[in-house]
Amino acid sequence: MTSEPEQTVGAAGESAVLREVFAALDGSSAALVGPGDDAAVLAAPGERVVVTTDTLVHGPDFRLAWSSGTDLGWKAAAVNLADVAAMGARPVALFVALAVPADTEVRFVGDLALGLRAACDALAPGCAVEGGDLTISDTLTVAVTAVGVLDAGDPVRRSGARPGEVVAIAGDVGRAAAGLAVLFDRFRDEQGEATPIVTSHLTRREAAAVQAQLRPRPPIASGPEAAAAGATAMMDVSDGLALDARRLATASGVTISLTSAALGPDPVTALEGGEDHALLATFRDEADLPDGFRVIGEVRPAGADAVLVDDLPYGGPGGWDPYRDWDRHSG
Repeated sequence: MTSEPEQTVGAAGESAVLREVFAALDGSSAALVGPGDDAAVLAAPGERVVVTTDTLVHGPDFRLAWSSGTDLGWKAAAVNLADVAAMGARPVALFVALAVPADTEVRFVGDLALGLRAACDALAPGCAVEGGDLTISDTLTVAVTAVGVLDAGDPVRRSGARPGEVVAIAGDVGRAAAGLAVLFDRFRDEQGEATPIVTSHLTRREAAAVQAQLRPRPPIASGPEAAAAGATAMMDVSDGLALDARRLATASGVTISLTSAALGPDPVTALEGGEDHALLATFRDEADLPDGFRVIGEVRPAGADAVLVDDLPYGGPGGWDPYRDWDRHSG
């Protein structure tokens, strides 16, 4: 007995797809005016608002063969929540623009909305999807704008690190990259196209790494906690620790010196791999570190190299650059 084919967005039309999304988000709004009007209305305690945006595109950023709708919604939320947290702010709202092919199943869009909601509930309670846009495209694209508020103090920028401070991190580094390596090594066909994940083919450790890639869990609450504890600089590690540490060092006019032994059993993957969205921060003293942060290095005066590892210049490529690294022919 065959099941009925799922309805596609092209057949259902925009109103039906939006009903699916609104049903998934029902009851989650914390806005003064939430989804359904031309725009949302948010309360802004302290009148200082942090805003960021990020886009996930099928191909460079995810593969439908590997990600369910719920996975994709979770990841789209997580990467934006991490950017808000990295400023020391508390996320309060997401606005999501979806560009989907006409043959996309309506249920997939609903699952994506459920993933957005689940990530907000788990990582940033009180934050919710408060609006967005829906349109058609040959390439599935998810663009999210996140809004946060600064409850107390100033935003923590990348430019505040000073020599003599400690470098610390909260969250995982390297796990998501290890998961991506498993996906590329094990679940592609001879032409390099992604194939469905067979979980029975994975060890427990591999399955955990794949989960870290598909549904990262950045330590969102640690951002405001770091700000309250006096973090002098902070950013989220999206493109690899080495690359993002270089960005922080350049913005602050210092050298960041890292210790490989503090990066876990696979320091190369920790340095090169991104997408865990850990929080990299500097503090005046190790005693200032809030729970969840661990020391991985120190800030030194600016030298010839922005990043040192074990007192040596770091010579690796240093993480993900979409313009340099994306190759449509290699999957």
